[in-house]
Amino acid sequence: MSLFPTPTPIPLAQARDLPFWRRPISLLFVMAMAMPVAFFTWSALLNNFVIEVANFNGSDIGWLHTVREIPGFLAIGVIALIMVIREQVLGIVSLILLGVATAMTAWFPSLGGILTITMLSSIGFHYYETVNQSLQLQWLPKERAPQMLGWLLATGSAATLVAYVLIVLSWETLGLTYNIVYLLAGGFTAVVAVFCLLAYPQFEAPNPQVKKFVLRRRYWLYYALQFMAGARRQIFTVFAGFMMVERFGFDVHEVTGLYLINLVLNMGLAPVFGKIVARFGERRALIFEYVGLVSVFLAYGGIYWFGWGVLLASVLYVIDHMFFALALALKTYFQKIADPGDIAPTAAVAFTINHIAAVFLPALLGYLWLVSPGAVFFLAAGMAATSLCLALLIPRHPEPGNETVFSRFLPAPAE
Repeated sequence: MSLFPTPTPIPLAQARDLPFWRRPISLLFVMAMAMPVAFFTWSALLNNFVIEVANFNGSDIGWLHTVREIPGFLAIGVIALIMVIREQVLGIVSLILLGVATAMTAWFPSLGGILTITMLSSIGFHYYETVNQSLQLQWLPKERAPQMLGWLLATGSAATLVAYVLIVLSWETLGLTYNIVYLLAGGFTAVVAVFCLLAYPQFEAPNPQVKKFVLRRRYWLYYALQFMAGARRQIFTVFAGFMMVERFGFDVHEVTGLYLINLVLNMGLAPVFGKIVARFGERRALIFEYVGLVSVFLAYGGIYWFGWGVLLASVLYVIDHMFFALALALKTYFQKIADPGDIAPTAAVAFTINHIAAVFLPALLGYLWLVSPGAVFFLAAGMAATSLCLALLIPRHPEPGNETVFSRFLPAPAE
């Protein structure tokens, strides 16, 4: 059998006749393994790299993450691209770009160079994630989606765990450099992505996707939750890890050790969270997540307000990361309320909405960080509380026509 993609797309219903390793679900798992190796290795080394090599302060790291989030804000461009390129191909090419840009990160050890290479890797990451989310929701049946999304998260955690273990065990003993680690991690992702491009046929979902801008009033709660998730996520992504290095002086292997703990927990808990969402529903799962995040962010602030120590900071960092696995509930909520043809364009629109705050918050909060780091985490607690209020509006059994708790009192809106 040829390793090259077949010229004619294969319908999902016929893909079951392919060898198991060439089926759509297998492709999702291979990509789920490849992406985190580059992205999370870049993330694990980033704070040490920019502080030690480029002498970043809180304002600089805020600008870096603002630049990193611009492609996410522009993810709506995926709608234009899928008019001329298949979603599956676009996702894999984006994954190649992520790997190559990550491999080159240490070649540009200055503020301008780091911002430029970050922009390139971010284009790859965000366009891949936009398409990947769309393919997951198109290819996974609704009744199995929560569990399968949990297993996909666990697969990514397992692949990243291997990379982090190698970093922790060999960073000091082998005298590794940032350049070597970035080259290996990014190169691995790029090679696996090329394999995906050559080894898998093109798959055709049963519902053709709308290839135009889609913004529907009945999805308003999903859009609002995405906006708040993007704003809240920036606090953890930008400042939680930066705090561990700046305030407590964590070295590369110590920061990576925290990531290792997160990964081990995610490997075990992500499938469990998938079952929890399937059993108790998206409403209860998201309420639990947001109540936990309010508590975590307030405790982060206590580190600065009350001088709490490194042990608590490390525990909070791990707990904070665990809650991210419950974000799969937001995906399955949308899958349940969406028209099947809306998944691809709405994934792009949702990514753009998710990154509206991400474009300006890191830089803005970077300046606030210089004055009061505790205030940054207090704002994050407020964002999590807002998300909690929105989650209370999700019905117990969401579906088209029952998107929010208000739906039963309102006539179906005109599109």
